[in-house]
Amino acid sequence: MEQEFAMLRQLLSQFHQLSQLYGFHTTPFHTLPHPLLSESTPRCCFLNLDDNLVDENCSSVIMAADKPELLKMVDPYKPPPTKKSRKERNLGKRAKSSKPSEYMNQELWKELPEDLLEAVVARLPIATFFRFRSVCQKWNSLLTSRSFSEHCAQVFQAQPWFYTITHENVNTGAIYDPSGKKWRHPTVPSLPPKVILLPVASAGGLVCFLDIGHRYFYICNPLTQSWKELPPRSVKVWSRVAVGMIQYGNLSNRGYKILWFGRDGEYEIYDSLKNSWERSGKFPSGIKLPLALNFRSHTVSIDTTIHFMCSEPEGIVSYDMVSGTWKQFVIPNPPNSTDHNLAECGGRIFLVGLLTKNAATCVCIWELQKMTLLWKEVDRMPNVWCLEFYGKHVRMTCLGNKSLLMLSLRSRQMNRIVTYDVAKREWLKLPNCVLSRGRKRQWIACGTAFYPCLTTVP
Repeated sequence: MEQEFAMLRQLLSQFHQLSQLYGFHTTPFHTLPHPLLSESTPRCCFLNLDDNLVDENCSSVIMAADKPELLKMVDPYKPPPTKKSRKERNLGKRAKSSKPSEYMNQELWKELPEDLLEAVVARLPIATFFRFRSVCQKWNSLLTSRSFSEHCAQVFQAQPWFYTITHENVNTGAIYDPSGKKWRHPTVPSLPPKVILLPVASAGGLVCFLDIGHRYFYICNPLTQSWKELPPRSVKVWSRVAVGMIQYGNLSNRGYKILWFGRDGEYEIYDSLKNSWERSGKFPSGIKLPLALNFRSHTVSIDTTIHFMCSEPEGIVSYDMVSGTWKQFVIPNPPNSTDHNLAECGGRIFLVGLLTKNAATCVCIWELQKMTLLWKEVDRMPNVWCLEFYGKHVRMTCLGNKSLLMLSLRSRQMNRIVTYDVAKREWLKLPNCVLSRGRKRQWIACGTAFYPCLTTVP
């Protein structure tokens, strides 16, 4: 022990000389007590901790010596720790970052005001709300709450949904949700036997259906699956008709009107607040009858005016539901174009159709110029997509024409469903429509666009 202590004295004496040479102040070794004469040996007492540089160096050495990781690294009997997966690292970070104060205080959240809760729920995605309904009876009853309806009326739906009918299941609708990019298959309630209904128009979250015999009208909210059969029409017309629909009134007295229009000038208007059909006036004599209406094209509603597309003469016939006035505009279709459909976005009228030249076929979008009453091309489908149609006889059906268009492109060899965002000028291919728990692809026959609303009642 004496020999070891002597070696320590020599080593510290050299260290003291070096520190004096380089300007550091140290405590002479003779101040250190003999380890045999003292019960406790001071740690690092020979350094002047008032010097910042020495303090940093000393503290760093002590911290490095005290790190348990360094001891584990040199342990020859234990292998180095294995690399953790990303999931384990993320869980570790969450556990370290979580604090007791970050947890939701139940006493605070249970006192959340009802109107604030309804305002939050009204802004949930539609699909999330239906999962929300199944929590309890109180949350499910929000659909019948007047205050909740007011909150829903304040929420703007940026994109419409699409209600479509498939060839295999004519009375089972398939709904496409563009926000989730998913097909949804609602359960349709019992309908009259042997009745095939086709979606023809929509307004305010409601979809108007017409039976295949063009006799009976039905109104449905596809989200809540509530149905209503309209009373019989006073004018018995069994020929094919074009249908338009608008919503009017405020929240306390809101209703909708439906207009059916025949090629011979017959028309009637249904008012939901009166629950009856009526004819508001005579058809103007300045419009030559019969009209060759384009029944493949959906009507376009802008404010209170409904626009119908004509084939001969080419153009548009419009009706104002408030003033009760008819107008006709002769607008020639773009050359070499077929399968025309009217569309609407932000109060502007568009035309979508197929442009065919030689063996090439392309989908084009035209906008109506109000000053010249001519169609001006504004966009085309990407050329890479158009190459799929080269040399094929393609037919197009417009399944929705409200700001976001859904187009069905068919030939013997292919069937494509695409959407076109008029405002963003974006094209998108849709996934196949397949029933749940099934593998067979469904072929879309017809459809219409509607803005989803949870609280609208037929």
